[in-house]
Amino acid sequence: MRIMKFGGTSVGRPERMHQVMELVSNTGEDTIVVLSALSGTTNALTQIGEALAEADRQLAKERIDALNQHYLEFYLALLESEEGREKAKKVIDEHFEFLNILLKISFNEALNLDILAQGELLSTKLFFILLEEKNVEATFLIALDFMSIDENGEPELEKISKRLKSILDQNDGTNRLFITQGYICKNHRNEVDNLKRGGSDYTASLIAAATKARVCEIWTDIDGMHNNDPRVVDRTRPIAKLSFDEAAELAYFGAKILHPASIWPAQQYNIPVRLLNTMQPEAPGTIIKDEVPRDGVKAIAAKDGITAIKIKSSRMLLAYGFLRKVFEIFEKYKTPIDMITTSEVAVSVTIDELSHLDFIVEELEPLGNVEVDSGQSIICIVGNRIAEDEGTLRSVLDALKGIPVRMLSYGGSRHNVSVLVDSKVKQKALNQLNEGVFTW
Repeated sequence: MRIMKFGGTSVGRPERMHQVMELVSNTGEDTIVVLSALSGTTNALTQIGEALAEADRQLAKERIDALNQHYLEFYLALLESEEGREKAKKVIDEHFEFLNILLKISFNEALNLDILAQGELLSTKLFFILLEEKNVEATFLIALDFMSIDENGEPELEKISKRLKSILDQNDGTNRLFITQGYICKNHRNEVDNLKRGGSDYTASLIAAATKARVCEIWTDIDGMHNNDPRVVDRTRPIAKLSFDEAAELAYFGAKILHPASIWPAQQYNIPVRLLNTMQPEAPGTIIKDEVPRDGVKAIAAKDGITAIKIKSSRMLLAYGFLRKVFEIFEKYKTPIDMITTSEVAVSVTIDELSHLDFIVEELEPLGNVEVDSGQSIICIVGNRIAEDEGTLRSVLDALKGIPVRMLSYGGSRHNVSVLVDSKVKQKALNQLNEGVFTW
């Protein structure tokens, strides 16, 4: 089994959806294709939900109509036959009728999740109609029939595997092609839910694990993972090979090409993940496997929107249970911590989830003096066993001369050295690191 996931930019224009059709039409093996919503759709649906939540029905109606118009133009450029266009128009009308009905009823979070699910359902249905028009035999799968999460929002891999196997067994044949949605799922209440932003990568990896696939391919608009952020660094190069651990570090700390959670399911079953370019399918891209090709620094990633919190207290010195009290506050508000550094009288942590920041600070204040620094960026330098190489830290610090470093994390992972800097100097820091730490 081969899993092929295509992101929003890969299906965001009619001509690109045609390219995807060409890529999946003759794979020569059983293939499950996972599609994201058309680029821009999830943002538009989010804005519709926000307008409805604020009871601004006029604004919600304007946004629904604008998105509807986009899809009406899209399908006419996508399809040629009268029959195909009729089917597409019917699909689009059904989904936007649902959105318009929401203008007349009370809004709640469950309805908002239903709104967000419309993007993937629309993209896969339109793609399936295109396959039918081009006489490409395929089977349409509804992800809501097999993808599920538990009460903690964690995927139920065993249940997913069992349900999916049953569905696939009902569609017996040779070189079968299946089309399904990324991102969407059912929750423990059997309601429509999702795997959060970037969740289509997660869907693909979960399906790969559930089917014990030969490979999980993530197709985007860039030829693999680069050794630095190509948006802000001039000279970057794609990385041919990464280990699962290296890729997980890079994804978590800002490499946008891959959803952070998508590594774990593939790693559990040692399923290779390939990062490929829809617009340049001949490019080798990046392959992520269990094996480690070589030691040394492989890549740098940056994560923005970081807030640093420092708790300083002379009572902390040798105080039993102090850190436990700090961590319990973050646990109470379900706020993950990215970095942590400690000294004899202070502890500093970083977070990127700010919805409960005021409550967290209020509960930390009895423990000591609390300082909050916003507008920070974590820069993560990743490579196999670099924390055990005495030269890596030296080269990182040498490269960062002139850049004020707020925090440094070294040794928490064998594959990662992380620094926290003000976001205003992030671009300068990335470029200096690019020149200072790579020897290839």
